[in-house]
Amino acid sequence: MTSGTERVEWFGDTFEAMTQNIERAVLGKRNVIRLTLACLVSEGHLLIEDFPGTGKTMLARALAATLEGSHARIQFTPDLLPSDVTGVTVYEQQKGTFTFHPGPIFHAIVLADEINRASPKTQSALLEVMEEGHVTVDGITHDVPRPFMVIATQNPIEQAGTYRLPEAQLDRFLMKTSVGYPDAAATEELLMNSQVRDRASLVEPILKTELVTEMSRIADAVYVDRAVISYVRQLAEASREAEHVRLGISARGCLALIRVTKTWAAAAGRAHVVPEDVAELAHPVLSHRLILDGEAQYRGVAIETVVDDLLDRVPVPALRA
Repeated sequence: MTSGTERVEWFGDTFEAMTQNIERAVLGKRNVIRLTLACLVSEGHLLIEDFPGTGKTMLARALAATLEGSHARIQFTPDLLPSDVTGVTVYEQQKGTFTFHPGPIFHAIVLADEINRASPKTQSALLEVMEEGHVTVDGITHDVPRPFMVIATQNPIEQAGTYRLPEAQLDRFLMKTSVGYPDAAATEELLMNSQVRDRASLVEPILKTELVTEMSRIADAVYVDRAVISYVRQLAEASREAEHVRLGISARGCLALIRVTKTWAAAAGRAHVVPEDVAELAHPVLSHRLILDGEAQYRGVAIETVVDDLLDRVPVPALRA
């Protein structure tokens, strides 16, 4: 790969190969898979909120199986301690020294299953590592591997014994999405192959983690026109003045949207971002960053409707040919 065009073409081909590989385990969810991969390449974290049995855990496991890297699953429960996530320093009597034993967070892909079932103290143990890429235990900083991605899941229906994620932690997730039920064709194919107990076992590693870092560098070099930058800024400003919105899009939210649109453009084989990329990614990147006022929640106003209104109100820029 010598020229920028060749690098972007390689990016698009690799992104497509990873998508098809994960589709062997997660049927009929191509767009969700692409969003997950875009989140990985953009060096972000993903929150999946959906009903039980829709394939949230399967998606995370299939992604981990696609990469030749380490992965771990943490089942969040009310009695889970922060040290169960980050690790603990233990005194080695034979050596006469303290030794750090890393927790499951020190893997490339970490599945935080049912994250809202853990206490706020344990949830906060993820804040530092998700934002800064390292963990501090007993005053000593330990770096996590690269690439590093947390995929957290939560059930939106059963709220008994759960702890709602605070806004500060929600903002650490680059995207929030849902898997949803499969369509008719995917459901029938799934039932026809009911003898396969673990569909994630069908996924083979096809990419080394080092190449994910290379893909991130290619995405960073994708061109973003000033008109698209202004478009994102106007969306953020409009969100702060929108009806029913108590807290609009922050500068961090704008940066997140630009980062993902670069990856999305490269996945499509383009070396530049178009306004349609922003529109496609507005919901998964911005929805969980908006906070509605009490009246809107009482009236049942959906955040998705608010985002749609923003996209309708803010004029789409016309880029130069």
